[in-house]
Amino acid sequence: MRWIVGSSLKLRFIVIAVAAALMYFGVAQLRNMPVDVFPEFAPPLVEIQTPSLGLSAEEVEELVTIPLEQALNGVPNLDVMRSKSVAQLSAVKMIFEPGTDVLLARQMVSERMRQAIATMPKWSAPPVMLPPLSATSRCMKIGISSKKYSVIDLSMTTYWTVRQRLLEVPGVANVAIWGERIEMPQVQVDPTRMAEQGVSLDEIMDATADSLAVGILFFSEGHNVGTGGWLETPNQRLPIRHVSPILYSSADVTPDKLAEVVVKVKDGKLSKSIRGATRWT
Repeated sequence: MRWIVGSSLKLRFIVIAVAAALMYFGVAQLRNMPVDVFPEFAPPLVEIQTPSLGLSAEEVEELVTIPLEQALNGVPNLDVMRSKSVAQLSAVKMIFEPGTDVLLARQMVSERMRQAIATMPKWSAPPVMLPPLSATSRCMKIGISSKKYSVIDLSMTTYWTVRQRLLEVPGVANVAIWGERIEMPQVQVDPTRMAEQGVSLDEIMDATADSLAVGILFFSEGHNVGTGGWLETPNQRLPIRHVSPILYSSADVTPDKLAEVVVKVKDGKLSKSIRGATRWT
């Protein structure tokens, strides 16, 4: 110890230079060093959620959750499977053994999940595999409020602007929104005018599906692809393209334009039994 202290005092300039060099390289490496307050300690987890429109908790359990569990049983390295069935929603969690590759586990679950879709009710949306999360789950919560804008306007701004900007941040896997009220057009019919014009509810559903081709009509018989096919001529085949009355831009899908959709033509007159379209969540 006496020799170390004596040598350091005699060669103090060299000691200072070595210390400065170590500090320089240490600061340079510190910028690139991964820092994690809570290192990953939880086993690999894969979660599947399936929205089920109009189904009770018992029906969700019997028609959606159980078929998924039967299809996912036997996945390699699967340790524990847990499920939860509530009204209109099924959630299945699969915990794999420590050391299992998350990407490989998600691939095997995705293959089994596709096989189970064919046995599920048609009014159940396709199962969705949630993005992978760390053991600490969500790292930040943001609240948005306003005295000027409604909850619907705030929800649309959050969904289309704030959420998209946050997903651009490196390392962000998912941005969940709670308490949202998404804007969508709702068609309200007038039964009196329907009876006067001889228009049925199915015809209104068909007209709405032809004009938009989107929305919850996917779960009913009113949804259809629309006109298509070919027109044969002696020289060539001409494809027929179906153009929606309401165009592709979301700005064109307004309540006024949706209310002007023609439902039926009777004796050369247009029948419109749609009373109006309003914002609905």
